[in-house]
Amino acid sequence: MPRLRWLMIGLCMAANAINYIDRANLAVAAPSMSKELGLDATDMGLILSGFFWTYAIMQLPFGYVADRVGARLSLVVAVLWWSACTALTAAGRGFLSLLGLRMLLGIGEAGAYPSFAKVAASWFPRGERSFASSIFDSGSRVGSALAIPLVSWVIATLGWRESFIVTGVLGFVWAVFWMWLYREPEDHPQVSPEELARLRAAQERPKTVDAADAQEQVPWLSLFRYRTVWGMMAGFFCLNFVIYFFITWFPTYLVKARGFSLAELGTLGSLPALASIPAGWLGGFASDALYRRGWSLTAARKTCLVGGMLMSSVITLSIVAPNVYVALLCFAVAYGSLAFTAASIWALPGDVAPTPAHVASIGGIQNFASNVAGIVTTTFTGVMLTVTQGSFVIPLIVAGGFCLLGAFIYLFVVGEIAPLPVRDARAPALRPEAAR
Repeated sequence: MPRLRWLMIGLCMAANAINYIDRANLAVAAPSMSKELGLDATDMGLILSGFFWTYAIMQLPFGYVADRVGARLSLVVAVLWWSACTALTAAGRGFLSLLGLRMLLGIGEAGAYPSFAKVAASWFPRGERSFASSIFDSGSRVGSALAIPLVSWVIATLGWRESFIVTGVLGFVWAVFWMWLYREPEDHPQVSPEELARLRAAQERPKTVDAADAQEQVPWLSLFRYRTVWGMMAGFFCLNFVIYFFITWFPTYLVKARGFSLAELGTLGSLPALASIPAGWLGGFASDALYRRGWSLTAARKTCLVGGMLMSSVITLSIVAPNVYVALLCFAVAYGSLAFTAASIWALPGDVAPTPAHVASIGGIQNFASNVAGIVTTTFTGVMLTVTQGSFVIPLIVAGGFCLLGAFIYLFVVGEIAPLPVRDARAPALRPEAAR
C-alpha cells in the first residue's frame, strides 16, 4: 500500500497542532487579558464558550461539505479561515469583540476533524485506521503542549496581542504545503494502480457506490436513525467535557489553585499534554493490534474505548493530591487516558459509515455533540468559580463522573462496530439490525 499515506496523515497532524495552538492561545492569555480588559471569571468563561457554539453547530454542514468536495479543499478553507480569525483577535478591545472573534474562529476550526477522518478513511485500511487516527488526533495534544510555552514566551516578550498574530501566521504557512502535497489516492501521481487496488481491497468495505447514489440510499438526516451514531455522540460528549477542561481552564487552575508563575506554567504546566501524546499513539496501536490478532473489530475498539474512559476518571483524585506533583500526575494519567480513548473514537466514522461518502458526515455529527460539551464545561466551570470564589472542586468531581458515564455508553449504547446497513436507512422505523 502507498507509503504516502503517512505523509498525508502527518500533514493532518500538523494542521491539528496549529488548530489547538490557536484554540488554546486564549486560555493561556486569559490571565493577562482579564487584567488589562477588566474581565471576571464569568466573562472569560462566556468568551471561551463562544467558540464552541459555532464550532459545534458548524460540524454538521462541514462534514457534509467535506464528503462532497473532498478533504483537500475543505481543510485548506478551514485552516485559512481560522488562522485569519486568530490573528484578528489581537484587535479585541472588550467582551463583545472577543466573543465575536471567538465565534468566528469556531466556524473555521469546525472543518478540521471531519476532514481528518475523511483522509484517514481514504488512505488507511481498517487494521491501521485507529493508529492513523491517533496520529492526527495527537496533533491536538502537540498543539496544547506547544501553546503553553510558546504563547507564554510571546506574551512575556511582546504581549498578549502579539501572541495571536504569531500563532495566526502558522496556518497560512501550512496551507501552502497542503495544497502542494495533498491528493486523494485515486488522483495522486505517485500512487500506482496496483497500490491503489491493494489499498481499496485492504479497506474491507462493501462494494463502493457512487456518491450521488450513496446519498440517495442513505440521506444525511437518516444517519440519526442509528443507535450507534447516537451512542458515538453521547460518548464523545463525555470525553470532551473533560478534554476541554484541559484546553480552556487548566492554565487558570494551575495559576489560581496551585500558584504557578508564568514560567512554571510554560514548563510544568505542559506535562499532562506531553504525556498524552504517546498515550494517544498507544491507544491507536493497541486497538489495531488487537484487531490484527484476530479480535473482532467491536471487541478491539470497545476494549480501548471503555478502558480509557474508566482510567481517565482519576482526574477527580487531583482534589485530594497533597502537592502539585501528585496533582500533575493525576492530570497526566487522566489526559493520557482520554487521548488513548480518542484514537478509537476517531477511527469509528470510517468503521461504521454505511458508505465512504458518509465518513466525514458521521465524523462531523459525533464532533458536533462532543463540542456541545465545550460550551457546557467552559460555562459551567466559570460559573462554579464565581459561585465558590475560585474553587475547582465541583468541576473536577463532575469531570470524573462524565468519564464513568462515557465508559458505560461505549460499552452498552454503541452497537457492533461494522458498516451500518444501507438498505434500512430510509425505513420508517429501525429494525434491530439497523439500530447498530
